[in-house]
Amino acid sequence: MKLKDKIAIVTGAASGIGKALCERFHKEGAAGIVAVDINEIGAITVAESVGGLGIRADVSNEADIIHVVEETRRKFGRIDIFASNAGIGVYDTTHAASASNDDWERIWGINVMAHVYAARAVLPHMIENGGGYLLNTASAAGLLSQIGSAPYSVTKHAAVGFAESLAIAHHDQGVRVSIICPQAVRTPMIADTDGRAAGFDGLMEPEEVCEATIQGMEEERFLILPHPQVHDYMNRKASDHDRWLHGMRRLRDTMLGREDS
Repeated sequence: MKLKDKIAIVTGAASGIGKALCERFHKEGAAGIVAVDINEIGAITVAESVGGLGIRADVSNEADIIHVVEETRRKFGRIDIFASNAGIGVYDTTHAASASNDDWERIWGINVMAHVYAARAVLPHMIENGGGYLLNTASAAGLLSQIGSAPYSVTKHAAVGFAESLAIAHHDQGVRVSIICPQAVRTPMIADTDGRAAGFDGLMEPEEVCEATIQGMEEERFLILPHPQVHDYMNRKASDHDRWLHGMRRLRDTMLGREDS
């Protein structure tokens, strides 16, 4: 899909990858951009910079997503692209199951159910119009894992699985699906960290992620891997899961400053 003359919704748009997507979509000639974020001032500021519409929404609240879709259709008449980008991180404390129930529910709502709500709200419109594009931001953690954050890894795996279901079920109705799966990106979510395990291959700028995303959308590829080495890591995992787990344990030991076993 080409972005020229398209109408796009982007969540998590006040900063990071979401902000960069809004700016890049505008540069590519999108006819209308709706910047969505729980940070209302941030969403409006980004929207104003690209001549679009800014809306405050909590993506884990289905009513908010429905409102975003209704307002977009009211202003622009249609929706061509829904970039479900918002996400959060929750880290383990003492062990892999140590995150609280509240943290699990919060990250599940934002990292998984937000994609479900977006698809549920926009799919009937896209199918009726003969097609559209669902662009979901997942993570390399959804293909591999995330050392130090079971909630993040689990929810990103679920996000990948849901996107696969969308791609299987609705391709013949003209709906294209892509998932963005970067490793560490220089965003507010990791501003106070080094990217942890994902940062071992270096931090990528949001604009670099957007470049890979535009290429992936033009080719309508399901997997968009801004860090190309992720493809090799996936192959290693698939070819010998036990060996891959051993390597991940060694990486964890390195992160913790332990001697390799």
